[in-house]
Amino acid sequence: MLFGASLSSQALAAQDSQPAPQESAAVLPATHIEDTELQSAELPSEYAGGQVAYGGRVGLLGNKDFMETPFSTISYTEKFIADTQAQNITDVIAATDPSVFSNGLTGTYSENYLIRGLASSSSDMSFGGLFGIAPFYRTSPEMFERIEVLKGPSALLNGMPPNGSVAGTVNLVPKRAGEQPLTRLTTSYMSDAQLGGHLDVGRRFGQDQQFGVRFNQVYRDGDTAVDGQRMKVGVSALALDWRGERARLSADFYSADDKVRGQNRGISLAPGVAVPKPPKSDTLLNPDWAYVESKDKGAMLRGEFDLNEHLLAYAAVGASKTDYAYSGTMSAQVINAAGDYNTTMGQLKMQLEKKSAEAGVRATFDTFGIGHQLTVNATHYDDEQKDFGRRSVPGANVTTNIYHPVWGPAAAESWPAVQHLENRLASYGVADTLSVLEDRLQLTVGVRRQEVLTDTFSIVTGDRTSRYDESATTPAVALLVKVTDDLSLYANYIEGLSKGAVAPITSANSGEVFAPYKSKQKEVGLKLDLGSFTHTLALYQIERPGSYTDPVSNIYSFGGEQRNRGVEWGFFGAPLSDVRLMGGVGYVEAEVTKSANVASEGKLATGLPKLQGKLGLEWDTPLVPGLTLTGNATSVGKQYISSDNTLSIPGYTIYDVGARYTTQAASYPLTLRGSVTNVTNKAYWGMPLTSSLGLGAPRTVQLSATVDF
Repeated sequence: MLFGASLSSQALAAQDSQPAPQESAAVLPATHIEDTELQSAELPSEYAGGQVAYGGRVGLLGNKDFMETPFSTISYTEKFIADTQAQNITDVIAATDPSVFSNGLTGTYSENYLIRGLASSSSDMSFGGLFGIAPFYRTSPEMFERIEVLKGPSALLNGMPPNGSVAGTVNLVPKRAGEQPLTRLTTSYMSDAQLGGHLDVGRRFGQDQQFGVRFNQVYRDGDTAVDGQRMKVGVSALALDWRGERARLSADFYSADDKVRGQNRGISLAPGVAVPKPPKSDTLLNPDWAYVESKDKGAMLRGEFDLNEHLLAYAAVGASKTDYAYSGTMSAQVINAAGDYNTTMGQLKMQLEKKSAEAGVRATFDTFGIGHQLTVNATHYDDEQKDFGRRSVPGANVTTNIYHPVWGPAAAESWPAVQHLENRLASYGVADTLSVLEDRLQLTVGVRRQEVLTDTFSIVTGDRTSRYDESATTPAVALLVKVTDDLSLYANYIEGLSKGAVAPITSANSGEVFAPYKSKQKEVGLKLDLGSFTHTLALYQIERPGSYTDPVSNIYSFGGEQRNRGVEWGFFGAPLSDVRLMGGVGYVEAEVTKSANVASEGKLATGLPKLQGKLGLEWDTPLVPGLTLTGNATSVGKQYISSDNTLSIPGYTIYDVGARYTTQAASYPLTLRGSVTNVTNKAYWGMPLTSSLGLGAPRTVQLSATVDF
C-alpha cells in the first residue's frame, strides 16, 4: 500500500529510475507485477519509454496503478523533467497533455495553467501529498522525482485546496536517494544570456542502506529572450529518509528564491477598441525596472508504520513561509487602434505562513468474498496572510505604446497595510474500495466532511472584523471495470470544494471574503494499455460557481455558474523500439450558464480554447549512436477575451525542436541537450490571469550538459 513518495521505503532502493546518461537501444514492454495485499511504499515503476510512470498518488487512496484508477491521472518521471529542461512545473504538465492549457506567457508573477478548462492555482500544488508546503507562485522542478496530475475535482481524495482550484491537483514528489551513489552536475544556458547550474547528490548509509540523503542545489541568473527581462532562481533542497523493517520516516527541507526583473504583464482593452496586432514577440509590456520576487521556505516530516500485514498507519506534518513583493504595472489599458495604452503602477507585498498536516490508517480485508481497501484520513491546514502596498503610485503612471514602449523612472516604493486574513481548513474523510471477480470489478465510495474558518482583521486596530465559519460534506463514487488485462472502463461522480474567494486588491471591494463553493464532476472513460503504448479517452462535465468583476463599478462579486463539457484523447509510451510519443487532443465547451452579467449567459468562458492538440516526439536515430531527435507541437483554437464573446484572439500553433546526445567524457557518462522553443518566433496573444491580453514567449534556445561523476 502506497502513501506518498516522501515515505518510499523499497522505492528508495528501487530508485535507479533516475535519468540514465545512455539511451537504451530498444524499449521493451515493461513487466508489471501488482500486489493484491498492502503494497509497499514503493513508487510505481516507469512505463515503457521512461517518460511517465505506471501510476501515482490518488489522494487518500495512496499510490495506484493507472489501470486500477477510476480517474484520469498521469505521472511524469524525473527523466522526462530533465530531458525537457523544464524551468517550472507548467513546462512539464502543459507540454503534451491536451487537458492542460497554458497561455504561453513567460516571466509572469506566477505560473499559469488550466486543467479541464478551469484555472488551477500554483499555490494549490501539494508537496509529498500535503497542501501548503510547495513554493507559492512558481516552482523550479529539480528537487522532484515525479510530478503527478489528477484531473478533475478531488475534495474526497485530497481535502479542499487552500486557494480554490477545482478541476485538478498537481502533486510534487520529492527525490530520494537511490541504491547507487549519485553525483550529477548539470550546466545550462538559455537565450539571451542566462546561465545556470544544478548539483544533485544522493547517498545511502547503514548496513542495510537504511538511511538516505539526497541534496539538490540550483542556481540560474541572466537575461531572457524577452528584451529588458532578467530572471534569477536559487533552490536548495535536502531530503532525508530512513526505512526499517516495518516503519519508514522522511524529512524534506527546501529554500527557494525566484526573482524576475521586467516581469511579463498583461493589458486590457478600452471599450470599443479592437484586439490589436501583437508586437514583436520579445517586447516587454512592463517597465524593465519592475520586479517580482518570491522567497519560499518549507519543511515536511512524514512517517508510516505497518501495524500488521493488512493495516498501515501514516502521518505527516509540514510548514512553509512565503515573502512576496511586486512592483510595476498593476493594470494597463489600450486606448486606441494605434496601440497607445495607459498604465497604472502599483506595489504589493505579501507575508504568508502556512501549516499543514494529515494522518490516516488504511486496511485491506475480505467480507463474504468481497475485497475491501478501507482508508480513514484527517487533514488540517491553516495560514496567516498579511498584504501591504498600493494599487496606484502617484506620479508613476505612464502612457506609452505597445509597439514602442518607453518608460519613466522607477516608482518610489511604499508599503501601507492592506489586509490581514487567517484561514483554517480541517477535514475528515473515509473511502472504501470494494472489489470482486479477482479485482476486475471495483467500486470506490467515500465521503469527506470539510470545515472552513476565515477571519478578517482590521489593519488599523488588529481586531477581528469578520468571521466565516462553515462546513460542507462532499461525496464521491467511482466504478472501474477491467474488461481485460489491457482494457479498463471507469466512471465517477466526485465533488470539489473551494474556499470562498477574496476580492482582489485591484477591485473596489478589495478584501471582501465570499462563502465556500462546490463543483461537481461526472466522468466516464477508458484506458487501453497495449504493453508499451497506452491510449486514454475521457468524457466529462464539471459544474462550478464563478466570479465576476463589474467593468463599470469595479466591484468583484461571486455567483453564477460555469459548465464545462469536454472529451480528451491522450496517449503515451513507445509504439516502436526507438520512438516515444506523448500527446492527444482535447475539446472543452465552457459555457457560462448563470451570470451577474446577463449578456454573458450562454456564452463561452474567456481565456480558453475549445480545441487544442499536442504532440511530443522522440526518435533514437540509428544514424548516430546515442543521438535522440525531439520535437513538440502545440495547436490551440481561438479564445474569447470578453464575457459577451464579441472579442477574441486567434488560435495559433507553436513548434519546438531539439536533440539529445549521450556519450562518455573521460569515462564519465555525459548527456548533452539542446532545444529551440517557438522555432518560428511567432508573436501571439494569450490571456493572463488578471487581464485580457499577454504576449506569448518568443523563440528561446536552451542548452545543457549533464555529467555523472
